[in-house]
Amino acid sequence: MSRIDVMGCPVDSYNMNQTIIEVEKSIHNKAMCQHVVVNVSKFVEMQSDSKLKDIIASCDIINADGMPIVWASWLLGVPLPERVAGVDLFQKLIRVCSDKGYRPFFFGAQEGVVKGVVESFQEKYSDLKVAGYRNGYYSEDEEEGIASMIKESHADMLFVGFSSPMKEKFLNRWMPVMNVPFCMGVGGSFDIVAGKTKRAPVWMQKTGMEWSYRIIQEPRRMWRRYARTNPAFLWLVMKEMVGHDNKNMKQ
Repeated sequence: MSRIDVMGCPVDSYNMNQTIIEVEKSIHNKAMCQHVVVNVSKFVEMQSDSKLKDIIASCDIINADGMPIVWASWLLGVPLPERVAGVDLFQKLIRVCSDKGYRPFFFGAQEGVVKGVVESFQEKYSDLKVAGYRNGYYSEDEEEGIASMIKESHADMLFVGFSSPMKEKFLNRWMPVMNVPFCMGVGGSFDIVAGKTKRAPVWMQKTGMEWSYRIIQEPRRMWRRYARTNPAFLWLVMKEMVGHDNKNMKQ
């Protein structure tokens, strides 16, 4: 495994194709694999949430989802090959499920949204065999029952569509019970697939401006997040660069 350290966070130096190969290895070997993506928001949250930081470090596959993470790796001398966006990986893996006969389970979002995800994928891939789906609204005392239900579905891949750090912590706690070979948190990707929200134009994705498009679509929720996390991430990068330069000067 080619794993590097980006400001104290381990990240796998995989491109999209290499990531998919690793996912298929986990299914073939029947080994439980937790996947996670790291982005600007998650980097900042890790600074105050040690549990989230530990869970991310323990994940089997860690991808950089966000051009600022890739740029930071370049500036710090540990260049990542490319961004592996969670929503893109998610959709490519569903195609793999259709081609290889793997059974996905979808968990999260509103009932109409997660149902829309299933319908959208089944319309696109007629051979897709869905293990099951469930909305993301539940009480804490229902978690064990949900985990058992997912286990009984005999899913090969589990996609969890709710926000961080909730999805990372749910998977970390219940993967031993669910016994699904590959588990991935996909955040708001369900909303995109179901047509509730739109993906930013490609030029915004490539220039690291996807966050601004999300603000336009969800101004009340996203404005506060990015007004807090973007400057904080920039400060983390600058602090790391200064520390890196000082270390080199002493050597």
